[in-house]
Amino acid sequence: MNLLAIVWAWDPTLIEIFGFEIRWYSLTWVAALLFGGWLFSYFCKREGKPESVSDTAFMYIALGTIIGARLGHCLFYEPLEYLREPWRIITGIRDGGLASHGAAIGIVIGIWLSSRKNKVSVWWTADKLGIIAPLSGAMIRFGNLFNSEIIGNETTVPWGFKFMRLYPNLPEELVPVRHATQLYEALCYIVVFVILFAIYRYTKLAKREGFIFGAAMVGIFTPRFLIEFIKINQVAFEQGMTFNMGQWLSVPFILAGIAVMIWAWRRYKGEPNVVVSAVPNPKQTKNKRHYKK
Repeated sequence: MNLLAIVWAWDPTLIEIFGFEIRWYSLTWVAALLFGGWLFSYFCKREGKPESVSDTAFMYIALGTIIGARLGHCLFYEPLEYLREPWRIITGIRDGGLASHGAAIGIVIGIWLSSRKNKVSVWWTADKLGIIAPLSGAMIRFGNLFNSEIIGNETTVPWGFKFMRLYPNLPEELVPVRHATQLYEALCYIVVFVILFAIYRYTKLAKREGFIFGAAMVGIFTPRFLIEFIKINQVAFEQGMTFNMGQWLSVPFILAGIAVMIWAWRRYKGEPNVVVSAVPNPKQTKNKRHYKK
């Protein structure tokens, strides 16, 4: 028995008004989107971009995140269920089911669309979202913790959690102690955010467009891949698989992130983003015309 385990019985509902529940999980999504929009606006102001760039990017990327996350869960984890009853993709959203890999795909599409609309570099937008994404992901993982979902395997570590809501009829002393994998991921993402923001503010790597975005993909999906080893599988078909669905979906993002980082590094020769103007040769510009007297 682990006497140091954290007993977690957090009510996922913050308040209920006329039968409508406002959940902590929903608030973490709202916080992620609003804080992400504020931070993107900060980047635009700092780099002299008009406010319309921030507004358009927020709209496209927020929609891409939500739609991508929902479709990702339905198609990656329960395709037969939702293909048989496709209306549940919308009507069943309150029952849960949002996938970070689908959100990532939606974000990429949102970046492309908003960049075209704003007529700015796709990689400029991608780098800014690369800084925001891990912090937003951390907020959403805290929402998963409030819901007592996406939990880990049983453990004997002193920081393990007893998720009481998952065992409503079981005495506390019999509830198994599990890894709080939501918290592990959230902490990893916060560290990634701090590193990427520091790269943006204090290093010349930020001038290599695409580098931060590639680093973000590696920084987000590598912890996700590793933590999956101590996480309970989300769906039945994952049982017996060497790597579960979350891990298989993480691999392409990690490889793509490494490729983008290498491409961004090799794209510039010498000092990145420095335009060297040609200095005219005085001998070539001297007026050599001669006039007859």
